[in-house]
Amino acid sequence: MVEQKRENNEVRYNEEFLQMLLMEQEIDAFREHFLALHPYDQAKFYEKVGPDIRQTIYLYLSPEEMALIFEVIDLEDDEYEQFLSEMDPAYGAEMLSHMYTDDAVDVLNELDNEQRESFLEMMDSETAEEINELLGYAQYTAGAIMTTEYVTILENSTVRSAMAVLRKEAPNAETIYYIFVVNDQRQLVGVMSLRDLIIADEDILIHDIMSERVVSVKVGDDQEDVAQIMRDYNFLAIPVIDDNNELQGIITVDDIIDVIDEEASDDYSKLAGISDADDFDAGPFKAAMTRLPWLIILLFLGMFTANLMGQFEATLEKVALLAVFIPLISGTSGNSGTQALAVAVRGIATGEVNEQSKLKLLMKECLTGLFTGLACGVTVVAIIFLWKHQITIGLLVGAAICCSILVATIAGSFIPLLMDKLGIDPAVASGPFITTLNDVTSILIYLGLATTFINQIM
Repeated sequence: MVEQKRENNEVRYNEEFLQMLLMEQEIDAFREHFLALHPYDQAKFYEKVGPDIRQTIYLYLSPEEMALIFEVIDLEDDEYEQFLSEMDPAYGAEMLSHMYTDDAVDVLNELDNEQRESFLEMMDSETAEEINELLGYAQYTAGAIMTTEYVTILENSTVRSAMAVLRKEAPNAETIYYIFVVNDQRQLVGVMSLRDLIIADEDILIHDIMSERVVSVKVGDDQEDVAQIMRDYNFLAIPVIDDNNELQGIITVDDIIDVIDEEASDDYSKLAGISDADDFDAGPFKAAMTRLPWLIILLFLGMFTANLMGQFEATLEKVALLAVFIPLISGTSGNSGTQALAVAVRGIATGEVNEQSKLKLLMKECLTGLFTGLACGVTVVAIIFLWKHQITIGLLVGAAICCSILVATIAGSFIPLLMDKLGIDPAVASGPFITTLNDVTSILIYLGLATTFINQIM
């Protein structure tokens, strides 16, 4: 299986062969082999070679051909500026003009204002105006990720005239699987699939065969909400409208995949207790600066935990054995809280948890915490009795673990639900934060019980 996969990769393209053609200036041979590749493979080759070889690629490929590569390439934010700076400015501007509008906007958003304006000035006025319009929308909204290359049909058209429009507009459209129907005021009134259009009688009116039940989003809607809608309905594209129901653009599934990946990465970062996911290629200093804020906060919380333990110094002095089980209790409660946190954050992110099901989730996690707490408590009582022959301390540690797991599970599910209610990203209730919080509560429970029943232990 591995050998077959390796052979398939070698069939896709041979890097050394393509580089040899470039170095020997075999223009025709390079174009023949390179342009026969899938755009993804073209992009991987282009990204992997050095600046000198890329300079030759710019000579051999037209801006339109290079646009196809930039539409699929996956670069870090700061790399777009680097790659564009290698090109002749006029070449780069023409390349951006040939890209789909939403993809061009994504690239231009990574440049500073001066560079962005420079490229826009070199484009034709119509293209620059379309791009400028999309650049005006707030980041992470439907308007910012929509494309203006799509096909619309007037509702009073016949199927015959609609097919003529489709043939004319399809080459420049990002997708034609859905045909969006508008009235004379460009208000969205219906939608139909390409299949519906093809099989319909040529003389029938579009209004008579279109579906009026159109699911759409507003230009200001959050991109994560748009992704949720497209996932729920299994759409390949969704229309974007303004407050007057006028069609402004469409969002395609390839852009939504990028959004889902971006949002998942962002949530993972917050759950890990960092402000943003570390760039794999980032230097140690940059990575440290990314992680330090949460670590400093957690350091102060850790100091509070240490101070809390100091309040029970007398109890620990009387029964030193109690200190042995502190890591066990705090670690177990922290793990339990992180599990509940993951369930709650995932449910909120996927839409499975809504206003009606929040109480149900809390009750479920409460019972889950009770059952797991009892199971762990009984287990630890048996272990301590067999290990230390101390049934009283065993019962104390078992009770502390049971209570700590119950409290940690409730906190792990309640805190993200509360944050979501307050309009705060629930992923901010990160794993390290929940773990540290549970350290405090578990130690308070454990040593509080020990202090209360100190006479029975001694």
